[in-house]
Amino acid sequence: MANQPIFILPEGTERYSKRDALRMNITAAKVLAGIVRTTLGPKGMDKMLVSGMGDITITNDGATIMREMDIAQPAARMLVETAKKQEEIVGDGTTSVVVIAGELLAKAEELLEDGIATSVVVKGFRNATSKAVEILNEIAIDADDKETLQKVAVTAMSGKGSDYAKEHLAELVVDAALRIEEDGESDIDNINIQRVSGDSVEDSFLAEGIVIDKTPLSKNMPEVVEDAKIAIMKYPIELKDINTSTKIDITSPDQFAAFLDNEEEMIKDLVNQIVDSGANVLFCQKGIDDLAEHYLKKAGIMAFKRVKKSDMERIEKATGAKLVTDIEDLSEDKLGYAGKVYLEKLFDHKLTFIEECENPKASSIVLRGSTRYVTEQIARALDDALGVVAATIEEGKVLIGGGACEIDLVKELRDYGESVSGREQLAILKYAEALEVIPRTLIENAGLDTINLIADLKAAHEDSNAIGINVFTGEVVDMKDAGVIEPLRVKVQALQSAGEAAEMILRIDDMIAARNALNSTGADESGNDDSGMPPMPGMGGMGGMGGMPPMM
Repeated sequence: MANQPIFILPEGTERYSKRDALRMNITAAKVLAGIVRTTLGPKGMDKMLVSGMGDITITNDGATIMREMDIAQPAARMLVETAKKQEEIVGDGTTSVVVIAGELLAKAEELLEDGIATSVVVKGFRNATSKAVEILNEIAIDADDKETLQKVAVTAMSGKGSDYAKEHLAELVVDAALRIEEDGESDIDNINIQRVSGDSVEDSFLAEGIVIDKTPLSKNMPEVVEDAKIAIMKYPIELKDINTSTKIDITSPDQFAAFLDNEEEMIKDLVNQIVDSGANVLFCQKGIDDLAEHYLKKAGIMAFKRVKKSDMERIEKATGAKLVTDIEDLSEDKLGYAGKVYLEKLFDHKLTFIEECENPKASSIVLRGSTRYVTEQIARALDDALGVVAATIEEGKVLIGGGACEIDLVKELRDYGESVSGREQLAILKYAEALEVIPRTLIENAGLDTINLIADLKAAHEDSNAIGINVFTGEVVDMKDAGVIEPLRVKVQALQSAGEAAEMILRIDDMIAARNALNSTGADESGNDDSGMPPMPGMGGMGGMGGMPPMM
């Protein structure tokens, strides 16, 4: 009995302890960072993502890349969630978060190999993050004019497929954000990007109001309504389906005719309530019966059915209409107003425009492009630009880009590290060294001389903290004069998120999982998958992407 083994975990469970678990997690983070690192900056490369259905996405947007990849390794998935949260909070900086977190873990691995305790590394990184945020707030400059907002938008879109039209697009983004600004905040959920293939990106424009991808129910309905009184409803203009267990006794043709007449009267009553409210334009989130369509057309009402919830919310914000969930509540005071609602054909696409609203708090950008792939890629760039512009409007502070603020952080953090005693100093110095990864990556992706340019940047920062790298000319220049500006909130959130993610991974000293949880890439017991490629040792692979081999 004394030598009998005791099993507390079910058969098939895999356990990796201490250094093995840490090594696997750090390796996974470095692999993920390596995948997205080449996309960073204006000279970053694109990734082609192919889904299991054969759909192709070409992008260098970090959030899109990580969202489309099927990542199985738990630590890598944690980093993906961190990047998604970065996207939700500030709208940009997802690639930077993963790259910085991966570099922090690589530096932490060096410290651990030198015998530094994990707790010391974690404490040093935590203190360094707090100090870095403090430094960023000190060096931030005010963003108090439209020109600065446009520079922020241009910087966010650089290298994302829209360089040849980024000035024009930046102007559209800033105008849209300022149009819906309220009490120092700009809710970009109230700005929709309507993509239309055909013509060039330069033909994109900011609509005077809301644009929805819907056409009226019937060609015989009005295509233009002046002085529009708009009703928005979440109530079906149709009869409810009869329950399958309902029994209707009809014994004669007269009874059947009466039944149909009764249905018709009910539909007519619903339409009459809309007419009586004074509405001449109807947007319904639910269905509209064919008979109701006939009566609406006869009353001269422009009607739309199955309108998306997001569009309904924007119409409500733009026109002042109140969403009605019960037709009995529809009245004149629930109607919204627009000077003009009309249907227009752009290239081969029909859109409905709602314009001349009195105090619109929603807007639309109509994005043009030669193909669907072009408009999809540029729409992602516009999303990023809208996010950073909104963050700048709310925060009112920006930082100098082009690697300038990171080099300044490296300099200040090294000075701070020298003032700290004990082994914690080593962790702070490694943290500072890790932040060099951003300017270093910008230089590498531009195909420039990394060693000399990093040295030039550090030397130039002895005199000015606004010096960064111009990746187009390969020179160190004043990035404030060059107009390369980034929101303070994006940088702060990126550092905090990367630091927290790195700390979370470093504190894991035991990894216990069912075999299938770590081998979710289709690998068999020998560790080989269908592609014949073995997964990374001890990692179970990084997952596949729509049937593609696991990324190594």
